[in-house]
Amino acid sequence: MGNSSKKQAAKCNFLSKDEQNIVSNSFRLISKNSDRIKEDDLTKLWGSQIDQRLLQYINNYLFGIGEDKQPFVSLSAFAELYVFCTRGTVDEKFKVLLKSLGKSESETCDLPYSLVKEYVESIVSSYMKIQKVTNNRHYKSWFSKGCFIAPQNIQRLGESLSKDLSVGESITKITLENWLQTCTLLGQLLLYVFNHLYKMSHKEKEKPTDRASFSHEEDDTTDRDLQSKDRSLIPTCRGLDLIPSYPSILDLNQIIFMNSNLPQEFQTDWRFLFSSEIHGESFSTLIGRIIDQGPTVLVLEDKNGYIFGGFAPENWTLNPKFFGNDSSFLFTLAPRMRIFPSTGYNQHFQYLNMHQHTLPNGLAMGGQHGYCGLWLDSEYGIGHTSESCTTYSGYQQMSANKEFHYRHLEVWGLGKPPSPSSKLKRGQSNERQIGHPESKALLKMIGRGTHSEGMEEAPPLVHHHN
Repeated sequence: MGNSSKKQAAKCNFLSKDEQNIVSNSFRLISKNSDRIKEDDLTKLWGSQIDQRLLQYINNYLFGIGEDKQPFVSLSAFAELYVFCTRGTVDEKFKVLLKSLGKSESETCDLPYSLVKEYVESIVSSYMKIQKVTNNRHYKSWFSKGCFIAPQNIQRLGESLSKDLSVGESITKITLENWLQTCTLLGQLLLYVFNHLYKMSHKEKEKPTDRASFSHEEDDTTDRDLQSKDRSLIPTCRGLDLIPSYPSILDLNQIIFMNSNLPQEFQTDWRFLFSSEIHGESFSTLIGRIIDQGPTVLVLEDKNGYIFGGFAPENWTLNPKFFGNDSSFLFTLAPRMRIFPSTGYNQHFQYLNMHQHTLPNGLAMGGQHGYCGLWLDSEYGIGHTSESCTTYSGYQQMSANKEFHYRHLEVWGLGKPPSPSSKLKRGQSNERQIGHPESKALLKMIGRGTHSEGMEEAPPLVHHHN
């Protein structure tokens, strides 16, 4: 019956040539070369790959429930599910959602929020399970360094994706359709999960370009070409080659959440720059490792377990004024995942200063001095987040208490490191902007000399022991 599935797929005029091959091969594998799939056969092949809740939703969609349940599913219905989940319209994805939850399109009753939230969570959970199963190079680059997947963060990411629905206890069709239209990350997760399930029967072997080591010096042109065809939601972790087990506070759910909100050109590579667990608790060391490193993500955990931070799109420099651009945002990761994008109200995105007598000394993102969205004082370990911040939309106080002490801070550079020539230009800019003798001395102290001495490398790792 091998040719039969190909012929049936060819009759599905909504399938492209590539999709006909994918669907027919998958159908033939699950149906054991017959012309129909039984629920048990589907469960045997897909059950080990995904969250059991999503498996039940898929079975609900394909076979129905209750009195309407069918013992078999045809190729056309099997193909329809693939198309709807990988490139479907809002109406088609809405149909999958309704049928998966056991509702028909003729029903006018609103859906409970809890049901939709669990549906979303099952997709997030399935994506994470597939990462473990496939162990691809993006996942491996983090997992091999001790970055894991915490169940509570699967729940937090699911809640974050469905947060726009949480008004009231039930959701109307219009609200659901609007949400499906705008929830980009959910669509990407669906695409990944269903591509994996349907392509299991003819997976390609890992290409020789998918290397296990990721040094900065390697020529990664091939990597970029591969990613442009099949972009991963997980960036490649770089810069931890010499650190066997990295004590990060992040897990993959949090990384995907932050990464999906970055400008697309910064979603490919994350470069390790600083960790208080590794480099010690020193503000000057922090500055020495993040200055002149291009766009960065800062993440910290306060002593109450709240995790939050910000995306700084412009190069960190010592500057008496705020700088940056409106792609900047702040975020929280625990106890909830939220993004606070720019409002456009002001340009107070980034501030970094030290050893000034007339200006605040520390690092800031958003707001104004004394009322920052995020403030890290030059006296290492203390900071504040304001109750409100005009720079970032929807902003809410990110730390447990307005004034806080933090127990962990880490910073990641995004994309390839800046070239030496661009560092030199920025070194000259630093000297022009910071005319104060103490600031020039600071630049030298942290390994960032002025243009006459050239730019030095960041200081070596200093292992910190509590």
